[in-house]
Amino acid sequence: MNDKLVFLGLLYFVQGIPYGLQSSLLPIYLRGAGHSLTRIGFTKILYFPWVLKVFWAPFVDRFGTKRRWLVGTVSGLALACLSSAALAPEAHIWGVAGTLLAMNCLASVQDIAVDGVAVALLKGRGELGLGNTAQVVGYKAGSVFAGGGLLAVIDVAGWSWMFMLLTFVYAGVALFVLGAPVLDDENLRGQQADGGRRGGQGAEAMRPWRVWRKMLAVPGTPWTVLYVLTYKLGEQGAVTMFPLFLLDHHMTARELGFWNGVIAMGFSICGSSLGGVLLAQFSIGALMRRVFVLRTVSMVFQSSLLTVLEPSALMKGMAVLSMSVQHFLGGLITTLTFTTMMHCTQRAEESIQVISFDCRGRPEREILRIQRQTYCGLSLLISCFHLDPVSINCFFPTPPLPFLPILSAHSIFVTLGSFNALPLIPLLCRFFSSLT
Repeated sequence: MNDKLVFLGLLYFVQGIPYGLQSSLLPIYLRGAGHSLTRIGFTKILYFPWVLKVFWAPFVDRFGTKRRWLVGTVSGLALACLSSAALAPEAHIWGVAGTLLAMNCLASVQDIAVDGVAVALLKGRGELGLGNTAQVVGYKAGSVFAGGGLLAVIDVAGWSWMFMLLTFVYAGVALFVLGAPVLDDENLRGQQADGGRRGGQGAEAMRPWRVWRKMLAVPGTPWTVLYVLTYKLGEQGAVTMFPLFLLDHHMTARELGFWNGVIAMGFSICGSSLGGVLLAQFSIGALMRRVFVLRTVSMVFQSSLLTVLEPSALMKGMAVLSMSVQHFLGGLITTLTFTTMMHCTQRAEESIQVISFDCRGRPEREILRIQRQTYCGLSLLISCFHLDPVSINCFFPTPPLPFLPILSAHSIFVTLGSFNALPLIPLLCRFFSSLT
């Protein structure tokens, strides 16, 4: 069992590295190099391969072995990092964007393969629980390593040496997977043999749009999609854009790498763990009722800090506190959302339950990436209206009010955002209560 957890945890760790690079390290690095917030916002389009994952997932399931897919994708990630080491983002921004796009493509394929391995290796509720823990902790640890640890030393080590280190990490993991005995498991071999024998079922699986149509017909799915789109959009506005404003207000990249990339992500892991404990004692509806009120208050508090930011120890402490609270609540909501998606998946017909859960059960790695594409468009809209992105984020625990370009004062946005959040909370609570 320990071998399985180490194997899965290591694969999820290296899978979280591209997310940490792009969500934490790259925005701060580019902002420090003088790039505009609009250009930084457009880097989110590099997550687009994750949106297309549903189209190539059947190929990974039906052709080749999981060992080959894993070794191939991890080796490809090593080559992508080696290419990035030869580029300087200040002079070769498009080359760096291309390598990051390739990393997202390879990581999305790796995710399909490693999820298939996890389903085959883990047996019973106990192993599934430990496996999910390895998944969450491993993925977030990889994100912390890339977005926090590397950001803290990039000023000393430099861009090229940082990516050379990542090249050696991926190469070592590829060699480990190549000789991993856990991939010789009988259940895994049986799953691969069954995938090669599929006939009509396989033909159906090769038509992803039919699967999506069936999933959207499952009771509760449209509500769940609407819910995740709204709450994650606001969360990403706070998590991604707020550190960039701190960088503009006398906080160094090294400080942000430590506080936002390491400490705040630690709070996120604690929030995810606490969510599992609370679900054993309370209903989803009761938890959501409280957590979303806290989320609204925390976003209003964080947005209000932008009106008084100044280079003082007190304000720096308040900013760090707001980031930590946002990550903690984000981790807690992620666990609750994951459980909600499981409830919706159980209402689907058996033939699409696994696909439905895989497509909706990755709030930080699947649906979240779809919202980032929306956030990219929002960044352009904000730049056109000259609106402040972080002030806007207080709207998005719930569907936003219409944009009012003439309103630019932070206090007005905070007030409207807090009132806009309140009407939808009873509706959300009623929906989540119906799932329990």
